[in-house]
Amino acid sequence: MSELPHCKEQLLEDAGGVLTVTLNRPHKRNAMNSQLVDELIAVIDTIADKRDCRVLVLRGAEGNFCAGGDISGMNESQPVTEQDGRDASWHFNRSFGTLISKLNRAPQLVICLLDGAVLGGGFGLACVADFGIADQRAMFAMPETGLGIIPAQIAPFVVSRIGLTQARRLALFGMRVDGTEALRIGLVHQVVDGPEQMQEALAMALKLAMKTAPHATAVTKQLLLDAHETPVIESLLDRAADDFSTALTSAEGQEGTKAFVQKRKPSWMQN
Repeated sequence: MSELPHCKEQLLEDAGGVLTVTLNRPHKRNAMNSQLVDELIAVIDTIADKRDCRVLVLRGAEGNFCAGGDISGMNESQPVTEQDGRDASWHFNRSFGTLISKLNRAPQLVICLLDGAVLGGGFGLACVADFGIADQRAMFAMPETGLGIIPAQIAPFVVSRIGLTQARRLALFGMRVDGTEALRIGLVHQVVDGPEQMQEALAMALKLAMKTAPHATAVTKQLLLDAHETPVIESLLDRAADDFSTALTSAEGQEGTKAFVQKRKPSWMQN
């Protein structure tokens, strides 16, 4: 495979047509900052036309897949950019929408190994996996409304994956579910018990993947997505970033993100 981009926030392993990307911010449970988002976009762009890269495996370091977006600095004042008048929070949020759209349409087969925290943006990434393998003890949730913000960029992909009814239950109540429940609602495809079974399931998935023709697989994947997706997804993601930026700077957003950083309950939580 051609040279991959240099990365600081993720680890890359290229072996026999399989590129494994490990989100590597374990001190934050692999929550995404802007650099990690940009690095993952760069990797996806680099391999987009490389048919010698057959499979993209996405996982997290040290027992957690991804705890969503790193909100530790989101409640601070956000500078407005000169080119379009939108603040940094809008651009960070929208860049994640770009990432998840690109991952969704990557011509490679995308396998996500889901353990530990699969929250917010991590939940969204799980929703675009061609094959999601979850540890039964993994914790899936969309906690945004509990922080006074919204699941802006992931919402369309969550609804597409698990349907409106389940999306409403999880997004509006911030409910946490384990790997077994994630399988029941169609979020993941297989549940395992522990790292050893995870590796066995991955090996089986890779064996099947290598039996498929790479060009035919890429065209089939695009055909399936085109048949299913709304044609206005990008404009919807723009609107979602507007809504996110507004929510973040609102009284609720400021209180929720400050409470998270200060490790206390927000004012609206009664128990």
